[in-house]
Amino acid sequence: MIVEAKEVMDKEGYGEYIRKVPGTIARFGGKYLVRGGPIKVAAGDWDPQRIIIVQFDSMDKFTAWWDSPEYRAIAPIRERSARTNAVVVEGI
Repeated sequence: MIVEAKEVMDKEGYGEYIRKVPGTIARFGGKYLVRGGPIKVAAGDWDPQRIIIVQFDSMDKFTAWWDSPEYRAIAPIRERSARTNAVVVEGI
């Protein structure tokens, strides 16, 4: 899963979300590969403010996490505190 946090409207709320979400990801075998940090644009005009990349063992594991009661309980915090884009890519 690749997430771009485009705009944080509520820093306190988004802070709460980023404190709560790692435990839910870990329970479904997810692993952070990138979580913030400096960004250098190498080509094109994409200029993200924050990038998060999470690896899951399979699309099924991702879906189980995304649809889980644990994550659904905290997703509204993200939805009201930040504008994000997210994609899920199956790969190697």
